[in-house]
Amino acid sequence: MATAHPLRVGLIGAGGRWGPWAHVPALQGVAEAELYAVCTAHADTAQAAAEKYGVKHAYGSVKALGADPQVEAALVAVRVPAHYAITKEALEAGKHVYCEWPLGANTKEAEELAALARKKKLLTMVGLQRRASPAFLYMRELIRDGYVGQVLSVNMALMGSGVLTRTSDRTWQRDVTLGANTLTITFGHAFDALCMVVGELTEVSALVSTRVPQWFETDTKKYVDVTSPDNIMIQGRLENGAIANAYVGVHPCHGSGHRLEIYGKEGTLMMIGGGEAGQEVNRRIMGGRKDDKALQELLVPDRLKWVPEEVRKVGRAYDVGQMWVKFAEAIRTGGQVETDFDHGVRRHKTLDAIVRASETGQRQRIAL
Repeated sequence: MATAHPLRVGLIGAGGRWGPWAHVPALQGVAEAELYAVCTAHADTAQAAAEKYGVKHAYGSVKALGADPQVEAALVAVRVPAHYAITKEALEAGKHVYCEWPLGANTKEAEELAALARKKKLLTMVGLQRRASPAFLYMRELIRDGYVGQVLSVNMALMGSGVLTRTSDRTWQRDVTLGANTLTITFGHAFDALCMVVGELTEVSALVSTRVPQWFETDTKKYVDVTSPDNIMIQGRLENGAIANAYVGVHPCHGSGHRLEIYGKEGTLMMIGGGEAGQEVNRRIMGGRKDDKALQELLVPDRLKWVPEEVRKVGRAYDVGQMWVKFAEAIRTGGQVETDFDHGVRRHKTLDAIVRASETGQRQRIAL
């Protein structure tokens, strides 16, 4: 439901990629929030961004944006290594914060940010936007309503492509310590969606591997060494006792895409396609009860689609817009945020357990 006074949002990272691509059209298209201000590292680039997006307020520093009392929420959409410092500054300025995922370059940074937000009594949201996807929301409803009965096993695969070559402005992601890689981002988003639908892991075995140890920079014509993983395989047990298997990998060419399969005593539920960001319209839900002769497509009800049609047409803005609707409503009503910074910490810790399982060769137990 639209609010009488849209949430005034300040975008930090207006000169980047994801913020302008996804958040700007989302904030310009939903009634619950508005793009009120933009911020970059320099006053001139901030002003250029403001003119580009039709925004009146431009700031050349986070401090300046934080000093504007009209900015109610800060959106941190910069490179992952900068998430911690910028999010901390925004919280200390008294702003509610939406920070893109991963929350920090490591779990320690995420824990400190979550603790600061609790101390300041500010609402937060981390950009695990599959949790606002109508398709994933509907799958969770179906599971909770008993469509498949007792969940017995879950299988998820997401095979992407494109690890051999990159432009030099993206090869910084080759360094695993910087926190932006296939494990944290591609796997992190897909795995969080799995947990959203069927529940959290309680124990896990894993293989985390870097199969391509060098990338070729297409603009500089140089090879650079890579420590970030590109293939992640896990096996484990969910809190409901079900067995789970998940494999996310990026390969040189022709990845087979996304598939999430849930098998229960009373039926089967699948999502085919749409594993990456901005692919809501490609997510097909197939289901069949035990007496059905075949799987059939299950259409997502409109009540789970909270953004206008024009936002849905901008694929990258769809899930993000859904997130802003819920974040704005929570701030206006004092409600809860499902994907807050504490949830981000949980996801960071789960990824840590997966890495330990791979490094030690021993199954890891995960505290809920």
